[in-house]
Amino acid sequence: METGWEERAARAIERHDDGAARLPEDGDERQRQVTRMGNAAWAAGLAFLMLGRREESAAWLVRAAERYRESWPLAPAGSWGRPIGAMKSRLVARDREGANADAQWALEAGAAESESPIGRYSAALARLVLNADAEAGDEAATLQGRDDFPAPVADALVALAARDAAGYETAIRALLADFESREEFLEDMPVADTVLALQLLAQERGLAVQLASPQLPP
Repeated sequence: METGWEERAARAIERHDDGAARLPEDGDERQRQVTRMGNAAWAAGLAFLMLGRREESAAWLVRAAERYRESWPLAPAGSWGRPIGAMKSRLVARDREGANADAQWALEAGAAESESPIGRYSAALARLVLNADAEAGDEAATLQGRDDFPAPVADALVALAARDAAGYETAIRALLADFESREEFLEDMPVADTVLALQLLAQERGLAVQLASPQLPP
C-alpha cells in the first residue's frame, strides 16, 4: 500500500476544520471557503478509502457532498462542478439515496438547459444516477467529439446509457489511463474518483470492469 494516505487524510481534515473555524460572512468569500471545505472533505474521504477504512471514507465523502450543496446558493451561475462533485462523492460513498437527491438538485437547477459542457455533464450524470438512461444518452452524446471535454468521460457516459459493455470497457480503461498519466491532482489526491463513481453506475447495470491501479483502492 502506498505510504502517505494517513498523512493526506490528517492534512485534509485539518484544512476542513480550519475552514469551518473561520467562515467569512461575505457571500462570495463564504461560498469559496465552503467549496474549499468540500474539497478537503472529499480528499479525506478518498484517503480513508485508499486505506480501506470505508466507514470513515463514506462519512467524509457525504460531508463533502453536503459542503458542495451548501456552497451552491451563493455560487456564481454555472458552477456545475458542485453538483457533479456531490453526486460523485455520494456514489463513491454508496449513499444512493443522497445521490438521487443531488441528481434531482442538479436537474432542478437547470443542468439540462445549460449550454456549457460541464453543465451537460452534470445533467447526463444526474440522469444516469436516476436511471433515466435514454435521456442520459442524449445529453452525453452532445459531449462527444469536443475539444473542451475529456473524450473517455463522454464515451463512458454514452456507453453506460446504452448499456454497451464493450464500449464502456474501452472508455473506462482509457479514463483510468488518463488518470495514471497525470502529474497533478486536486488536493494532492492521486485517486481516480471519476472511475470509481462510474464503476458504481456500471455495476448497477451489470457492466463493471475489473480494474487494478495504484490510483484505485486495493
